[in-house]
Amino acid sequence: MQELAALASIVAALSVGVISPGPSFVMVARVAVASSRIRALATALGMGAGGAIFGAAALLGLQSVLLAVPALYAGLKVLGGLYLCYLGFLIFTSAPQPLAATADSGKGSRPVGAFWLGLTTQLSNPKTAIVYASVFAAFLPASFSLGFAAALLAAVFLVETAWYALVALLFSSSGPQRAYLSYKSWVDRAAGAVMFGLGLKLVTSAAKP
Repeated sequence: MQELAALASIVAALSVGVISPGPSFVMVARVAVASSRIRALATALGMGAGGAIFGAAALLGLQSVLLAVPALYAGLKVLGGLYLCYLGFLIFTSAPQPLAATADSGKGSRPVGAFWLGLTTQLSNPKTAIVYASVFAAFLPASFSLGFAAALLAAVFLVETAWYALVALLFSSSGPQRAYLSYKSWVDRAAGAVMFGLGLKLVTSAAKP
């Protein structure tokens, strides 16, 4: 009963965090309107896999390592931020290109590539690892079974994947896609600028104590 209550509390807390807009939301939404539903869903699966990896890291005590070695945490923020800036730059500079050229090139052009794009985008923000570790630290029982750990990671994967799959389905519907086709260059510039800004914010936060 204690493990079940802990599992419910962790899932509830993470669900609130997952739906908050960030780089992952921008990426899934952009793939959905610019590419296809199957690629957007593959990206959502990548986000779920990234969440499960963060969950496993939290169970293994990643928070303690990052807090004990501030330089490591700062370095991860710089690397992750630079990666987000790179993705934002690619999206921004592809804005004038026809949709066919954009869809047929790049890392997310196939479902497998879209999965890896989702995974790397999710893992690019080490702050998410701290969020996971903090939630786990707050609600995990003092001792837990291997079955509980497996169920927890499965729940994390399902929460992350379900939310981003919903985003993928919504933005890959005909209405949003028609709007995107009408204003592609502006939408891509806006999405690229937002992604670049989020990456830059992550890089600059590395200098803060």
